[in-house]
Amino acid sequence: MNSLISNYIVVVSISGVLNALLALFAYYKKSDFAGIKAFILSSAASAVYIFGFALELSGSTMQEISFWIKVEYLGMPFIAPSGLIMIMYFVGLDRLVGRKLLTVLYSVPCITTVLVWTNDLHHLYYQSMHFREGAPRPLVDVVMGPWYIVQGSMTFGCMLAGMILILWQWNRMKLGYMRQMTTIFIGQFLPALGAFLYLIDSTPYGMDPVPIIMSITSSLYIWAILSRGMLTAAPIARENLFASMRDGVLVVDRADLLVDYNRAATEMLEGLGSPAIGHSLAQLFLPAGAEAVEYVMHSDPLVSGERELAWQRGEETYYYQVRSSPVQNHNREYAGRMIVLIDVTERRLLQEKLLQLATVDSLTGIYNRTHFVERSRGLLEEAKRTRTPLSIILLDIDFFKSINDRYGHQYGDLALQHITAVCGRHLRAGDIFGRYGGEEFVLCLPGISLKDAAMLAEAIRQDIEHSPLYTMSGAIHVTASFGVVEARREYPALEEMLSEADHALYSSKRNGRNAVHLYRGDAIVHFTNNG
Repeated sequence: MNSLISNYIVVVSISGVLNALLALFAYYKKSDFAGIKAFILSSAASAVYIFGFALELSGSTMQEISFWIKVEYLGMPFIAPSGLIMIMYFVGLDRLVGRKLLTVLYSVPCITTVLVWTNDLHHLYYQSMHFREGAPRPLVDVVMGPWYIVQGSMTFGCMLAGMILILWQWNRMKLGYMRQMTTIFIGQFLPALGAFLYLIDSTPYGMDPVPIIMSITSSLYIWAILSRGMLTAAPIARENLFASMRDGVLVVDRADLLVDYNRAATEMLEGLGSPAIGHSLAQLFLPAGAEAVEYVMHSDPLVSGERELAWQRGEETYYYQVRSSPVQNHNREYAGRMIVLIDVTERRLLQEKLLQLATVDSLTGIYNRTHFVERSRGLLEEAKRTRTPLSIILLDIDFFKSINDRYGHQYGDLALQHITAVCGRHLRAGDIFGRYGGEEFVLCLPGISLKDAAMLAEAIRQDIEHSPLYTMSGAIHVTASFGVVEARREYPALEEMLSEADHALYSSKRNGRNAVHLYRGDAIVHFTNNG
């Protein structure tokens, strides 16, 4: 019997050493696992408890044994709460780990430690302690006090809560993390089972089996840390983060075959699901359009980059910012890449709307004056470089104020839209059409000579004259006056051409309106179909 207990003490001591090493290893290991402090505290507390228990077994007097029991309680009450906190970080519930929870979980162990060390004054933890009769070596039995029950309930409650949290996440866990999860579950279950058997007096010789069990669990933890990267991050927390990301994430291997994806990606890619695992990225991107497939086929997988793509989903077009980053294995070798899909449709539409507000007249839908001038200046520079003609037509609605005064501004707006529609029927693809201001419109015609521009202006004038604006108040007859100018051999500045066209326009106004006048050199002449 003495030999058996001596062997038990040796095994318990080894368990203490393993837990101490585990605490030191975790302390010095660089880790981004937020629950690492709770794990270190749990391992260190276990080491204190186990060494204290080994020294308790080696004690020969009640005073000596009582002292080492007090030492045990410097660690034992803190093991289960620390384990629960570590599991909460592991399963992604770290948001719940705050000051209030920590106060609740650690206040009971702190009170327990104080009560154990002062038990002779109140006997709230142990009512009495006595040597076990018939034992070959001094072994102590205790009579539980009221706080013993509180501490025992706290310990079992924390261990049970930890196991429940692991089982709650079990089906959500990917296969690659199952060994870590199983290790932590065993680390909770076996000590809880041993403590329960000890309480119901079902252990060999009535000795506490938990320190022996901890040699097994600490060995499992060391194995999991070294082989499975258990303390590098919280896998379930990472999985929850990966699954809850609003951006779509795809992970592919070296051959661009799908390895993993998150829930957001399934909403972005048609047909993405479990059967898609192992399929090529190009095949997955095919329904999104040729631009997406081209990006997959020609982007360098070894280089991080991003690109905004038009994305076809059914009959609707979305815009995704696609970011590609290479993924390396533990040997820093290329193992695949991660594709992040960020939905920027709303931003893109807002940008287009802002661009439209900056370039387009909101009433007529054609270019505003600023953008017309910007575009036309570029065409004039191109005409100068290529020595090709370019003409400007400026037109103004006749008696526009009387339309507003007689019919109201609503019909004045309709007249502006009517003129826009009539002019649009005569324009080529490369012509620039804008609202110059108020009731004035302007056209920039690249490649068009003065004569051809004058003929176009006359055609538009006649079309306006013979196309009344039909309203609920009846037909409104609208006419317009025109001024036409061509860039001369020296290609003047656009502002100079607009000024010359304006002079020709006012000649049309002064000479009866509803006419076309040309600015030809220093002379302004009236244009008719006869020239």
